[in-house]
Amino acid sequence: MQTSPLFSLVACIRARPLVADALLGALLAVVSLIALIFQSRDEHLPAPGPLAVAFVLLINLPLAWRRAHPLGVNLAIGATAAAYGATTLPDLVTPVPLGGVVALYSIAAWCGRRASTVVGALTALSIVVIAVVPATNSDLLDFSFTALLLGSGWVLGDSARVRRSRTADLEARAALLARERDFEARRAVAAERARIARELHDVVAHHVSMMVVQAEAGPVAVEHDVPGAVRAFDTIAETGRQALVEMRRLLSVLREEMNGPEPSFAPQPGVRQLPGLVERVRKAGLEATLDVEGDAVPLPAGVDLSAYRIVQESLTNAVKHGGRVRVRVLVRYDRRDLRVEVHDDGPAAPGSEHSGGGPSGGHGHGLIGMRERAHLFGGELTAGPDAEGGFTVRARLPIGDTG
Repeated sequence: MQTSPLFSLVACIRARPLVADALLGALLAVVSLIALIFQSRDEHLPAPGPLAVAFVLLINLPLAWRRAHPLGVNLAIGATAAAYGATTLPDLVTPVPLGGVVALYSIAAWCGRRASTVVGALTALSIVVIAVVPATNSDLLDFSFTALLLGSGWVLGDSARVRRSRTADLEARAALLARERDFEARRAVAAERARIARELHDVVAHHVSMMVVQAEAGPVAVEHDVPGAVRAFDTIAETGRQALVEMRRLLSVLREEMNGPEPSFAPQPGVRQLPGLVERVRKAGLEATLDVEGDAVPLPAGVDLSAYRIVQESLTNAVKHGGRVRVRVLVRYDRRDLRVEVHDDGPAAPGSEHSGGGPSGGHGHGLIGMRERAHLFGGELTAGPDAEGGFTVRARLPIGDTG
């Protein structure tokens, strides 16, 4: 989309405050001079002389520095405007010079409340003094209009300062909340990775234990059962390869040492334990069913454990957030992947995400933990409310080519 030249010029000026303020001062000076010339003609007054032109320039041109030096600019313009008002020269467009209004707005907008209040009080005192000077021929209407115009400039500037301060506070608070949210997310990920690492430790320990048992039985098998010995050594090699794979995954999730409970030596659960898990969930009040599609194949220990934990986490969330609802657990064996799907028909607000821990201990971090498990094995996980109602968790875990 092509930007118009006028829009580009405006954007360029807004990006340079000094240039913008200089143009504002020059514009007000030109408007004041033109109005002064026409006012002199209509009232049959002499044309403005060099003194009037000098006053006009001194009242408006210093506005170029109104943001960098608001107090100095206001004092300079205010003194010049007061001096002009005390003379018998023709009025500048209105009974009060426009440059003075902008200068008072600037000090209220860019200085503190105390400084702007003091300057405002001095300005009000100056208006009263000038109004009572006989040479100015000021009446009540001129005095009221001057006070109203300058007061409006001060109020608008103060409102702009308060609004800018509130905006800065809100931005700072939002940045703080974002940092805290990121910290909590990183902490949750670290805790979940530590828990996964402990579980993988158990898997690796199991593999090593099997290798030790097979190796101890090897010498006996070699003497009495050579084919059995060959099978034992093949089993040792396969188990060793699986242990190496799990060890690599374990090292990948250990980002830092974290204190936790001692690793359990009990067998880790897997997909074969899902019927018992579903049965326990039924006793908790859910109408849960389990369907298995495809031919069951041996699963890598880490994938087997992660599939169980994902279903466990999803069922726990359904119990916590759905109440007494119907839940369907689907486990599908594909050629290269194990797919898990948990769907409940409970209420779920759009954009909501369940979170929670496992029923056996309450630990875990909901979707963060489930996604970590899926990504650890090169899989993927999606979770969210369905258009027709309910909430569904879908996970894909690669298991290799089983064909």
